[in-house]
Amino acid sequence: MADAPDVAELPRPADVLPHRDPFLLVSEVTELVPGERARGLWRLSGDEDFWAGHFPGRPTLPGVLMVESLAQVGAIALLADDRFSGRLPLFGGIDKARFRRQVVPGETLELAVTLGRMSTVAGKGTGVATVDGERACQVDLLFVFAPKS
Repeated sequence: MADAPDVAELPRPADVLPHRDPFLLVSEVTELVPGERARGLWRLSGDEDFWAGHFPGRPTLPGVLMVESLAQVGAIALLADDRFSGRLPLFGGIDKARFRRQVVPGETLELAVTLGRMSTVAGKGTGVATVDGERACQVDLLFVFAPKS
């Protein structure tokens, strides 16, 4: 097994993803094997706009944003691979999504996605999000590719 690249060699999420604030939901890439897997962090400062409405008095990270953050980490693994660079991965489906733990302001979501079968038009991945080693979300993702405009 090859050694993981030095952290200094890992890309910034915005250097790989087309997403930008306020919808860039990955703070840092911590591991990357292009076309196979990626890991990253989403540091939730508590200043994000969605906390005010979800839910007043008991702020909780929306599950759909956990799934999106996992999809973004998967997209980093895809787009870092020369076979898929220049493509735009979009959701094709979300299967077996399970939410196991509430995530609150100030926590860091640890994101891991392993890619499965890939073709020139679509691919699959499995993602797990944890906080301090405790599972918060797991999901199977289906990506479809659109040409980048």
